[in-house]
Amino acid sequence: QVQLVESGGGLVQAGGSLRLSCAASGSIFSIDAMGWYRQGHGKQRELVASVNSGGYINYADSVKGRFTISRDNAKNTVDLQMNSLKPEDTAVYYCYAVITTPRAMGKYVRNDYWGQGTQVTVSS
Repeated sequence: QVQLVESGGGLVQAGGSLRLSCAASGSIFSIDAMGWYRQGHGKQRELVASVNSGGYINYADSVKGRFTISRDNAKNTVDLQMNSLKPEDTAVYYCYAVITTPRAMGKYVRNDYWGQGTQVTVSS
């Protein structure tokens, strides 16, 4: 079993900062991409930032220059530092990871995994 456990989030005023953390645990062979999505009220889930196993980073245009994603491969964690927050950043933020897990008979399976979501609210 694989779990993604998120921490951080909360309520902050516009211009403030928050840090989200996510840790993957369980029977993990390898992790490819890790990152964060968000879903605002009445909106579709959108990619915020991602980092692959090679360190390539991708940001949504709306967060470039304000958010920073970082990954610790030894600890299977990914963090999102969010600065200069705006009310439009208000959303539930979800950690995700593409993880390969070992199975019986020497097989491996690659799946997408999601955290439970953490609320970020930015007041104006």
